[in-house]
Amino acid sequence: MKVVRIVVCVSLLQLAAGAFARPAAAFELFGFKLWGSDEEEDDATIVNPIRYELTFEPATGDRALDDALKSASLMLAEKERPVSGSLGLLTKARNERELLVAALYGEARYDGVVNITIEGVPLDDIPIDAVFDTSRPVPVVIRVDPGEVFRLGNVALRGDAAHLAPARYGLLPGGDAGSDVILKAETDIVTALKEEGRPLARIAGREVVADHATRTLDVTLNVSAGPVAPYGRTSVEGTEAVDSDFVAYMTGLPPGRTYSPKEIEEARERLLALEVFSSVSVREAEALDANGAIPMNVKVSERKHRYLGAGATFSSTEGIGLEGYWGHRNLFGRAEKLRIQGSISRIGSDLKRLSYNAGIMFEKPGVLGPASKFTSSLKGGVEFPDAYEKRFVDARAGISYDITRRQTLSGEVRVEWSRVTDILNPVPKSHLLVSIPVQYVFDARDNRLDPKNGYRLLAYGEPTYDALTGAAFFKARGEASAYKAFDSDGRFVLAGRLAAGSIIGSSLADIPADRRFYAGGGGSVRGYAYQGIGPHVGGKPTGGKSYAEASVEMRIQVTDTIGIVPFLDAGTVSTGSVPDFSDIRLGAGLGLRYKTPFGPLRIDAGVPLDRRPGDPSFGIYAGIGQAF
Repeated sequence: MKVVRIVVCVSLLQLAAGAFARPAAAFELFGFKLWGSDEEEDDATIVNPIRYELTFEPATGDRALDDALKSASLMLAEKERPVSGSLGLLTKARNERELLVAALYGEARYDGVVNITIEGVPLDDIPIDAVFDTSRPVPVVIRVDPGEVFRLGNVALRGDAAHLAPARYGLLPGGDAGSDVILKAETDIVTALKEEGRPLARIAGREVVADHATRTLDVTLNVSAGPVAPYGRTSVEGTEAVDSDFVAYMTGLPPGRTYSPKEIEEARERLLALEVFSSVSVREAEALDANGAIPMNVKVSERKHRYLGAGATFSSTEGIGLEGYWGHRNLFGRAEKLRIQGSISRIGSDLKRLSYNAGIMFEKPGVLGPASKFTSSLKGGVEFPDAYEKRFVDARAGISYDITRRQTLSGEVRVEWSRVTDILNPVPKSHLLVSIPVQYVFDARDNRLDPKNGYRLLAYGEPTYDALTGAAFFKARGEASAYKAFDSDGRFVLAGRLAAGSIIGSSLADIPADRRFYAGGGGSVRGYAYQGIGPHVGGKPTGGKSYAEASVEMRIQVTDTIGIVPFLDAGTVSTGSVPDFSDIRLGAGLGLRYKTPFGPLRIDAGVPLDRRPGDPSFGIYAGIGQAF
């Protein structure tokens, strides 16, 4: 179960860099606003509130342009909100005109005109001290004459970028002249130079000339690249309980190594991943130091280091699961994590067979360089799933290493004492298992809790020896998931998952029941009971030495917060080390998602498509995050 805590050159182009505000959500839960509107709270604090009645008439004849203008309009987005007095209305109207002109420039319409009237008077004719009749909503009319579309004319790169081809950055005569295209080209040019190790690269000057007679836009960019430079000293600001020298070390930006913007972004992500900071910025200085190196500056804001929380899951086939935990994110001042937790599950399924466990976990980052961390845990408990009964004590210690931003390799030593009973071993059998799990993950998803695009690959291997029985076996499994959004907003996302595993070595009966493979349940084939798919003896699942699963979902965002997810799952478990696919089970259903700042809340309802005696008629599962 995943538990997430609920915490200078003035030119035509400069108008296009404005930010467009949007309404926010408002019901507050643990500091996050989930629904409603912040504006409802803000309205009560507005001094001398007046309302306006807006008539918005883009009238461009171009639907895409009309949509762009409407999206840019702050007065349209906030038409239900009052403004503060007549001066507030005038200020908002003038700001509105700038936003709409910027939107026109973004569509390469440099001779477009935005006309705004208040009470029938043109905006420029209204004195700053005007007072409007507030006995009724003040009438505001916005009309847009879009003008003609401009194309790029002459394009030139000067200075240190004279050797670069403008077409490589989307700037070519006759091409798109939208301000967004030009600004993106500037960013890409500077980025390309910085990737050469030039931290002071910048646009030194910009000349943009609109020729209204030919409807062309001539662009000249003067670029200063600056020298290739190494990192200098890294300074840290904002630390309180966290060791500032440790923060500088964890950036992984040692003095003397050539500057790299990619490494700087990785440093920021690495510091955020420590979970001791609520915000992190990593920036280069504006000038080189006396040694020709570029100093680096890290600014952080610490979050609360102690936390207390709880989590829950629900399944109609497995019952309710509850978890409570206490943790410290900065135990010794260097982002060491300590977490103590306990859980109880299968509540409601059988009160005499409740599963429960407790454990303590410790993690220390940076043990073998900034990209590494040491992890250890000690856990004990009792488990009563349908397939077996287990009492255990499990100790682990290992290292994980981020090879790149997307690749992680981890390995650990695991020692577990357990006493297990199952249908193949009706007399309780003790085990002392020593294993070395190794895992590799390649994660190219755009969001880990709610991915829209990308993919994730996982490979896992665990050689195991039982010191009490002499059994030895090797467990391997692999998993791949992929995500594809069919629209730019990610409202329609196709998601798929494939997984398979195999155990070689000992016989099925000699492998402890909890180390075998099972399928069925909320994280597997929905609609079936947990461990319900696969071979059975006497009505009890035995597990298998191999398995294969597949899932496909269509994630449809109906509103900004509500989504539906039709899904189809398939799975099989075999007693041999290779799946024989002789008994494939299918489950299908529909899920509901509610979007929150900490990930989607999930409820899935599934039915078995080839139900056998003993299988449930349906399954309902609830949790946080997508199913995969």
